[in-house]
Amino acid sequence: MRPTFLMLACMGSLCAAMALPALAAPEWTQPTRPFRIYGNTYYVGSLGLSAVLVTSPKGHVLIDATLPENASMVEANIRALGFKPSDVKAILNSHAHVDHAGAIAQVARDTGATVYASAPGAKALALGGVDPDDPQYQPGPGYSPVKATVVSDGGHVKVGPLDIQAHATPGHTPGSTSWTWRSCQDGKCVDIAYADSLTALTNGTYRYTDTPAHPHRVEDFRRSIATVAGLPCGILLTTHPDASDELERAASGKLQDTAACKALAVHANKALDAELAREANAVR
Repeated sequence: MRPTFLMLACMGSLCAAMALPALAAPEWTQPTRPFRIYGNTYYVGSLGLSAVLVTSPKGHVLIDATLPENASMVEANIRALGFKPSDVKAILNSHAHVDHAGAIAQVARDTGATVYASAPGAKALALGGVDPDDPQYQPGPGYSPVKATVVSDGGHVKVGPLDIQAHATPGHTPGSTSWTWRSCQDGKCVDIAYADSLTALTNGTYRYTDTPAHPHRVEDFRRSIATVAGLPCGILLTTHPDASDELERAASGKLQDTAACKALAVHANKALDAELAREANAVR
């Protein structure tokens, strides 16, 4: 497993000088063929941004929708797998940055699905991703605002037989949420974890270590990393496929790895250590 390019950026001094739009990569809008991950779980995102479809005869769940310009791509990927976008009944969000939530408004309009997020995530979605509490906050236009139903930490979103659990993992953003569920194939069921981003990326002025309005951000971040390490995790999926070599593992038939969530947490702790060291050494 290699760290995503976002995590690598945060391991050096460049992290403080970068804002999210500057990190956009061509892979984020590059189409890739949708495919079955396991059982009733499918990949419907772009080459560089994950979107995951969990299906059932009584309706489907979409997790994340990527960039605004990718809305039609995600819907086309759903159709290419033989499913109808109109059968998507719920859209879950990992966090409210444009690269994961930007297309949610359009896909929700097209499908009629209900959107779900954590309380801080719902707030950020309603602001079009321009959230002053976000470590990467920059004023300016966001994406189309989204109204979301709040899911509590440990809460469940159910669509027909589908049951997907929310796990609060704040740090990358205040509303960051990871999701877990079970998918079955050929009589064997596997726990799947969709882990939210764990990179300590800031706007260059935000500091995790001494932001008066949020005095426990470091402790919360460490707790989130530990939460991801402890998720039921037969298959790990991540918001950026590169964060877990997701597409490469799928292509080689090696998606199942019960140690993957723990390995991701090790990388995340190292990246957070690097950011905290940078903050400690920065000239105030």
